Amino acid sequence: MDTISSSFALNPHNSLFTTFSPLKKLIPHTKKLTLKNPFITSSQKRPLLATFFKSMDDFVCTFLDPPLRPSIDPKHVLSGNFAPVDELPPTACDVVEGSLPPCLHGGAYLRNGPNPHFVPRGPHHLFDGDGMLHVITFTSSDGPMFCSRYVKTYKYTVEQKAGHPIFPSVFSSFNGLAASISRGLIIFARVLTRQFDPVANGFGLANINVALIGGRLFALGESDLPYAMKVTPGGDVITLGRHDFFSDKPFLNMTAHPKMDPQTGEAFAFRYHVIPPLLTIFKIDANGKKQPDVPIFSMKSTSLSHDFALTRNYLIIPDTQIVMDFTEVVKGRPPARVDLDKVPRVGVIPRYAEDESELVWIDAHGLNAVHCINAWEEDDGETIVMVVSNPSSIEQALEGLDLACPKMEKIIINVKDKTVHRHLLSDEVLDMGVINPTYSGRKCR
Repeated sequence: MDTISSSFALNPHNSLFTTFSPLKKLIPHTKKLTLKNPFITSSQKRPLLATFFKSMDDFVCTFLDPPLRPSIDPKHVLSGNFAPVDELPPTACDVVEGSLPPCLHGGAYLRNGPNPHFVPRGPHHLFDGDGMLHVITFTSSDGPMFCSRYVKTYKYTVEQKAGHPIFPSVFSSFNGLAASISRGLIIFARVLTRQFDPVANGFGLANINVALIGGRLFALGESDLPYAMKVTPGGDVITLGRHDFFSDKPFLNMTAHPKMDPQTGEAFAFRYHVIPPLLTIFKIDANGKKQPDVPIFSMKSTSLSHDFALTRNYLIIPDTQIVMDFTEVVKGRPPARVDLDKVPRVGVIPRYAEDESELVWIDAHGLNAVHCINAWEEDDGETIVMVVSNPSSIEQALEGLDLACPKMEKIIINVKDKTVHRHLLSDEVLDMGVINPTYSGRKCR
């Protein structure tokens, strides 16, 4: 079972599919990225320096890494259904049984998920793979076309030129004290010598989700800005570049699971930080322009809030037990960890709030909603109903994904009484459930 991919269907009657035009504004570094890597020069010293850093990487992997845990051992992580696949240009698919419904003509189905571009020599977590979009289009008279393309992120482009992985990972790079210190020094030296610049260009993988925002298609990963994508009439997939939604102020990342209101065309999103404010929410209007930030200073710790929910009037934000704690690095452990002493909470805030004065935090014991399927209001807004994926074993959420066993739960939030009640909907393991997006924020079955 593929537990970490995300998919999206384009409306076959939406003309944006065939008339998708390049964005009017991509952030300045995109142009550099598409032309050449601005940090690789013709200097003779640069290849020697890159070779030296590569040899240091190899030394750490060979002599300093302790035995790899199953969760970061590529021989275990990248096996079976999770083995990497190559890019595939648009390829005709034969209909071997039955017939395609005519309503599919002109549409497409897209899936995003991690797929490492290079075979890792050292530690590798399932979340570390480069984003790859798999697309089935129904525009050709010859039948459906299937295509697989990497999202050409800054990370992908730099590593493609280098010929090997060089970017760090918060999930796998910190493996034992000696290896962690050594990798940290190598990363610092690479940035200092301008082998790559993650501050100016980002370092995300765009490997989690795909979404239509403001009528444009994006590949998303929460450690970076989204990457604008284009599906051509011939069924190919093109990366247009990082996009900041015409923001008046620079920002570096956002959630991979923005929520769209199908009635207003607005999108709502958030991002978490390691320094206060630890959480920020914002809106993207129907024209695709980012609106002012709403900083949340009442977030007590850096929670790796992966998803959230939207109703007609509220945003619901899970504050989970999965946290970012950089003191773990000095212990030779990854900064992302599970804090079993923390009491998870849900935050409820009006969706058009201009500050956090109306935000209400409610303790929600045992609730670590990793994905929010839908939410709606009942009782004239006094009750919020959420359907979420909640791991049965949160302690396995990072180190043993196959043992986390997320299950669907119905969450009842009484906003007035500040109470949360959980109801198991099924004993079956299920993550990333989806609904008809026209019912997003509205009651559904």
